[in-house]
Amino acid sequence: MSQTAANQPASQPADLPRVLGVSQATAIVVGTIIGSGIFLVPREMMADLGSSPLVYLAWIVGGLLSLFGAMTYAELGAMLPYAGGEYVYLRGAYGDTTAFLYMWTWFAVAKPASIAAVTTGLTRTLGFFAAFHWLSTQAIGGPLPILWSQLVAIAVTWFITGLNYIGIKKAGDFQLVFTILKVVLILIVAGLCFTSAAGSWSNFSSTLPYAVGGISGFMAALIATLWAYDGWNDLTMVAGEVRNPERSLPIALIGGLFLVGFLFMATNAGIQYILPASAIAASERPAVAALSIVAGPAGAGFVAAAMALSIFVTLNGTIMSGARIPYAAARDRLFFKQFAHINPRFQSPSTSLIVQALLSTVLLVFLSSFKQFFDLAVFAEWLFYMLTATTVFVYRRRQPNLPRPYRVWGYPILPALFVLCATAVLISSYTDNLKGSLLGTALILLGLPVLWLVRKTLT
Repeated sequence: MSQTAANQPASQPADLPRVLGVSQATAIVVGTIIGSGIFLVPREMMADLGSSPLVYLAWIVGGLLSLFGAMTYAELGAMLPYAGGEYVYLRGAYGDTTAFLYMWTWFAVAKPASIAAVTTGLTRTLGFFAAFHWLSTQAIGGPLPILWSQLVAIAVTWFITGLNYIGIKKAGDFQLVFTILKVVLILIVAGLCFTSAAGSWSNFSSTLPYAVGGISGFMAALIATLWAYDGWNDLTMVAGEVRNPERSLPIALIGGLFLVGFLFMATNAGIQYILPASAIAASERPAVAALSIVAGPAGAGFVAAAMALSIFVTLNGTIMSGARIPYAAARDRLFFKQFAHINPRFQSPSTSLIVQALLSTVLLVFLSSFKQFFDLAVFAEWLFYMLTATTVFVYRRRQPNLPRPYRVWGYPILPALFVLCATAVLISSYTDNLKGSLLGTALILLGLPVLWLVRKTLT
């Protein structure tokens, strides 16, 4: 560990303005977590578990484990409320190299792939409507044919990037308004299901005889719920722009996860009220199938519209948070100094935003499927979730007198449970996709020569 990192656990407070209130911060948590998964995951979980009680047990366990992670991050965020989030915590606890590898992984792999996949998911959802069927047609021919869906995905990426470019306050207000609308739409979906005469409480006792079942089935369903809850950590990346972070971060992280858990459970219950276990497991889009029964084609269209809006809001949170990581590293002279540039008019990390959009655009042009690329990031993401959570133990031991406006409840048991859970997911993702995980590891280690180049350039 470098002497600087040992003596100064946090990067210096960012110059980005603190303009986000607790409502916008909570909207970042809720809006980023809830994408299309809330409408799709019930199928995977039912196929893995085969019964409603086990499905709800997986939702509860996954929600609690995510909550333990959010509570751990809340202590770190309130203690070190600076731009970059996990990067800041890792640098203070484990030094410059670990922090740089985290930044490199998110900058070069995880965030661009996430943005590209989210925008592609948006265009595919829009393709449900007859008015958007043209999205699947070719727009540009030649040796590298490009579909209209790719061009629209690129346009959406730059539109949301532009919104963040003109200031996080505007992007935060956008996140708040559309997250509220997203929540309302999700509640309407659940309400339509529960008030329909087509539903039956007996569906909750139906089972799926050919489900995977057992420990392996439960672990598969649990991992599905953890992916559904994924994204709560994004708030810490913009912590340097949150007002009263000592109070706002814990409220937004913990309160946001409670709200998300309620919405997930309510939506899952609404679907099961309409569909028996066999129908849920057989449907590609259980929520669409349920609303088709409740309200016909109009109901299916309503769910598709809710999915599109949900994905759109998730994209804003993803772009907003991703740009802060290379910005924070550049301020610490761990990345090229251009990434620390703040637009003098809009007070946004403009260079980081633009380069992030460019990387996402490259993926959207050259890749047609994102599953393999996401497989590369799975191992890296959970590796750093695990490492970041362990830093709470490091700071408690090394700097017990550091001001902690919020202390994680149940310390050290709850943070330890999250670390163990993240380790289990890490091992599972590695063994289930050894080739992808090895490539992901290679991409992480590729950051070492990049770090050497950065240091050589800056000296």
